[in-house]
Amino acid sequence: MSFRSQLPPGSPRWAARLAHWHVLGLEPDALDKPKIAVVNSSSELAICYSHLDHVAQRVKAAIRAAGGVPFEIRTVAPSDFITSVGAAGGYILSARDLIAFDIEAMVEGAMLDGMVCLSSCDKTLPGHLIAAARLDIPTVILPCGYQPSGCCQGEPVDLEEVFIRATRYTVSRDPALFDWIRTCAPRAVEGPGVCSGLGTANTMHMLAEALGMAPFGTTPLQANSPRLWTAVERAGHLIVELVQQDVRPSQILTLGAFRNAVTLLLAIGGSLNAVKHLQTIARAGGVPIDIFAELEQLYDRVPLLVEVRPNGETRIEELEAAGGAAACLKRLEPLLDGTARTIEGKTLAEHLAATPQPASPVLGTLENPKRPRSTLMPIRGSLAPRGAFVRSTEWVQHRASEPFVGRALAFDEQQAILEAVAAGRIAPATAVIFRGQGPRGQPGMGMTSTAAFALAMSDLADSVALVTDGQISGLVNQGLVVAEVTPEAAVEGSPLGLVQDGDPIRIDLAARRVDLLVDPAELARRQPYRPARPRPRGWLGVYAQLVRDVRDGALVEPEERA
Repeated sequence: MSFRSQLPPGSPRWAARLAHWHVLGLEPDALDKPKIAVVNSSSELAICYSHLDHVAQRVKAAIRAAGGVPFEIRTVAPSDFITSVGAAGGYILSARDLIAFDIEAMVEGAMLDGMVCLSSCDKTLPGHLIAAARLDIPTVILPCGYQPSGCCQGEPVDLEEVFIRATRYTVSRDPALFDWIRTCAPRAVEGPGVCSGLGTANTMHMLAEALGMAPFGTTPLQANSPRLWTAVERAGHLIVELVQQDVRPSQILTLGAFRNAVTLLLAIGGSLNAVKHLQTIARAGGVPIDIFAELEQLYDRVPLLVEVRPNGETRIEELEAAGGAAACLKRLEPLLDGTARTIEGKTLAEHLAATPQPASPVLGTLENPKRPRSTLMPIRGSLAPRGAFVRSTEWVQHRASEPFVGRALAFDEQQAILEAVAAGRIAPATAVIFRGQGPRGQPGMGMTSTAAFALAMSDLADSVALVTDGQISGLVNQGLVVAEVTPEAAVEGSPLGLVQDGDPIRIDLAARRVDLLVDPAELARRQPYRPARPRPRGWLGVYAQLVRDVRDGALVEPEERA
């Protein structure tokens, strides 16, 4: 059997490889075996990645046992809690594309035959799948697990609780935070892995399984657990089989696979960041699907089956014990495309036929769900012609029947909103417009959660709305927030960029619309929005020039030329 990594014997590059690998301790027959990249984002900066070196060693041992030759390669390792300090958080989303480029440079440059990607924090798994879709070589996505929750005074405590309390402190200045940190925060993290709620990381881990790119039945799982080490052994053997059989991502990442992933996303009320990631992966693989439009079509058909934090009080450990993604997919079976293939050579229908019906009360059913609709609500309107999102929490659902109408008050900086709240300069019936936070306006996309917390914790919580082209954390579970408005304000012709103070804004959740109630002729006379901040240099400067709209996944790629 020949592999693409095999070079003509005696050729200069063949000889150079043989010399390099001889020094590295490899035997000459390594040149004739499948050469597998083990993609590792290990980092000492964040606990999300602190266990990956150990995982990599065990994956490599499994690959060798299966007859392959592993080569560990490294990528950037962004962490929302650690590398979000500089450039207003611009290095978080933008690093997703750097991960994909890192993989491309090393794996394609060396013409390796396949890869096992050690997926951990939020941006690694999307970056891995972007690279897999682009390179179209055999790939196994290996989700590497979540942190176990800590415990304080008999109550579960996790890292996200630390984040929530600290964010609230920026608004309330409650001195009790420091007592809480001394007693509870050290117990919030009792092991490595990603955050233990249903944030972007665990959401994407589960969606990789729904896409067929992660071994079936492996998400979510606790880091460094027996289940992880079983998955590691499975991945090491599986990648060698995929290379030998030439099973490529283009055979797995089909329209049906993406629709299955969107269905699961709605059913678990996963991170809204997953929408842009799925769109980017589809775009990288040339799959003609509009993920936002799929969400709109499926929203009324797919109920919420589980209420994992931050949607409810269910812990991720309970979802794992209930059967995880596989159990959710089993409950969703009538809505899924069972013909979609998986990396294990089976269709999704074949996997589900061998999956027992879950018995845990943690999971609802299609007939008796936890809620009739997902907590991830897609909306459109004249203010967001390409779409936006509302995190449809219980707070929002109780007020969904009555439209919100308010007057716009525009801000470009988060600190200015906090100061306006503190000084009482925001009146009831105000639509707080926080713009310039999209992937171009705030290169890398701004996180607007602090402003949302400030409004939700004030006396204005029931009478104002926040409308932004930036990201919003799923931890924001109060107030009315319309996030990821597209086109973003920095794009020519964006309605959000034309909003002026005093303009009437209407948000009708029952109709799933957000509208700017200004005559189009008036809007045509207005000057377009220009972000006040200077363009950055370096990577973020390049990113701002090449990043596409959020509805295109915020993918970094050149504009198509006529």
